[in-house]
Amino acid sequence: MLAVSIVGARPQFVKLAAMCRAIEAHRGVTHRIIHTGQHYDAVMSEVFFRDLEIPLPDCNLGIGQGSHGEQTGNMLRRLDPVLLELRPDWVLLYGDTNSTLAGALSAAKLRFPIAHVEAGLRSFNRSMPEEINRIVADQLSDLLLCPTETALGHLRAEGIAERAVLTGDLMYDAALCYARKAEATNVLSRHQWATQPFALATIHRAENTDDPSRLEALMSGLDRIAAELIPVVLPLHPRTRKAMAAAGCQPSRIRLLEPVTYLEMLALEHRAHLILTDSGGVQKEAYFLKTPCITLRHETEWSETLANGCNFVVGTDPGRMFEAAQRAPAAGPWTLHYGTGNAGSRILAALEAAHEDGSLCMPDRIACSGA
Repeated sequence: MLAVSIVGARPQFVKLAAMCRAIEAHRGVTHRIIHTGQHYDAVMSEVFFRDLEIPLPDCNLGIGQGSHGEQTGNMLRRLDPVLLELRPDWVLLYGDTNSTLAGALSAAKLRFPIAHVEAGLRSFNRSMPEEINRIVADQLSDLLLCPTETALGHLRAEGIAERAVLTGDLMYDAALCYARKAEATNVLSRHQWATQPFALATIHRAENTDDPSRLEALMSGLDRIAAELIPVVLPLHPRTRKAMAAAGCQPSRIRLLEPVTYLEMLALEHRAHLILTDSGGVQKEAYFLKTPCITLRHETEWSETLANGCNFVVGTDPGRMFEAAQRAPAAGPWTLHYGTGNAGSRILAALEAAHEDGSLCMPDRIACSGA
């Protein structure tokens, strides 16, 4: 059985690492990796393959930056001939990026079976590009691999749960696997502030970085938390750094860091007393590590994290940010929602079972003519 993974962004590399480890321990699956190049910065891409010991991509499309339409269109143009050459038994898609959307469209039109890892997530906010990508990928996929019972429930409500399997979360597999290696990084030892309690912040979403008023509000909230409650450190995503410079936004009390690797981020998340983020993946990692989290958005697709004050959704209002930071120390207890660390093996079992069933569209049914 030949499985082809299509990836292009940081959260996908983390899931891919866990999937590769499961495949290495399993016989009967040949695996190929297509990197779209959606994250073109070395720190955002190459370092993940090195640190997480992911095999080098078999193909790098080198797409780079651009609008949603430009990225997706360029990916489609370059994906089609690669998939036709490889003729996979499964196309594995991860999460909700433009790479996921392009992979779903290309594989579906070429009639290759699609498995969507992290299926069933919903923020119920269709102004989010990621929400559109999730919905399209789920509708086009032959196998829906759900990380949680909540995700499975969303697919039941949409009438497509007959294609779904509850597998657990690959990011939880990765967090368990790489926790010890993360602690061995020197990100903590090279900063004096890391010996004291600190809050960790991440901001990268376009709706927060591209709107100067939202960005200013977030920085104001972080500044106040740093001044009155706890020091705040902020590894700067390249988009955020550029947006701050353009908006003339210069927070006075936040410690700004260069981008960090996945392993360094895990170490910071584990040591932090509080996390403030607009990232879906970081919300989950905070939950895995039992670190209180404040989500700098108006909704979350990870609703399980909201129980017991483990995660507060506050938007970009500085007052709500500060109030949530005051309440965060009372967070918990944390309940296990994301599997037991064997999502990779459960995904492989689901792929093999569906492949052997023979009811899916298979490569010999490819229609290469235009619509």
